[in-house]
This record gives sequence, structure tokens and C-alpha cells, in this order.
Amino acid sequence: MFEDIISHYPDFPKPEIDFIDVLPFLQDKEVFTQAIAELDKLTTTPNVATVEARGFLFAAPLLTESERVQTIIPIRKKGKLPFAKDDLHGVTIEKEYGSDEVFYRLSDIAFGVPEGDTIYITLLDDLLATGGTARGIAEALNRETVVKDGKTYKVKVKEFLFLVELTDLKGEAFLSDLAPVSSLLKIAGTDK
Repeated sequence: MFEDIISHYPDFPKPEIDFIDVLPFLQDKEVFTQAIAELDKLTTTPNVATVEARGFLFAAPLLTESERVQTIIPIRKKGKLPFAKDDLHGVTIEKEYGSDEVFYRLSDIAFGVPEGDTIYITLLDDLLATGGTARGIAEALNRETVVKDGKTYKVKVKEFLFLVELTDLKGEAFLSDLAPVSSLLKIAGTDK
């Protein structure tokens, strides 16, 4: 059902990159509704961390459509999150076409629903290519602790969830030592 919905843009944003556009999911209500339902089936935690901007489009509907998901933890680019002292944490990520930096707030994680002494997180993003973004974020989150209602909780990425996975780039293998990886759609043949 999902194979025909995505678009490919060769050599964007630079030569040798095959950009996979997932925004066509938003152009068909039935397809989008099905995608959200499938993401919900694969999500096993009440806490979903997601990276701007496309990740937000697929994570936010889980707040109203999922019985399980209770909170979204936004991960944003520099200058996009207001923060209190010591709340904002940055992580350098390696993407297939260069490095970048993204940020999350400990206060957002503290809104999470704990299980025992841990706040487990599903890390959701639109696309898995090399896995550099997801790995960098997961490693940073896994080092965190947060205080909620006077108690300290560990933070742990329990699973990775993607709309689309580019299998030729081996991102799943790069992430699987940290947590299980699931994708709604796997695409091969994107290497040039």
C-alpha cells in the first residue's frame, strides 16, 4: 500500500543522494490514517521522541489515535526550543550528507510516563538511511536521567521506528545493537 506513495528526487540536496519524500503521505487521508495505525501497532512505549520536521507530522497524531502513547518529546534544530538553565541538551549527528546538531529538553523527557525506574522511549523518524541521526540521539538519550515528582529516572530508547528504511545503506545494522528497529516500508536500490 505504501510503496506507491513516496517520491524520489535524485541528487537532492546534493549529488549522489536519492532524496525520499514522505510528504505524499499527507496527500491521501486513507493512506495517512493507515500509516498512523501501523505506527501505533509498532509502538510499545508511552513516550515517543521525534525529530523535526517530518517526524513531527507522524508522531503527533499518535497522541490522539493511540491508547498507548501519552507524550511526544520534540527534538529540534538549533534555536528552535526555548529553555531554562541546564534544560537544553545538544547532540551532534552524522547524516549521510554531513553533520548537524539537534537539541532536546530534559523537561520534555520528564513529562514521560515511567515504567519502574526508567522512562522508555520510542525514537520515531520519517526515514532511516545510514542511521547516524537516530544513533546519535539514542546514545545521548540513553545517558540521561531526569527527575519527576522528586524521583530520578533513567532514560532508555527501547525501539526505533521509521516510516521508510533505505536498506542498501545498512542503517538497521548500525542501530540494532542499541534497540530493535522497525519500518513501515523498506526500499532497496537507492545507492548510485
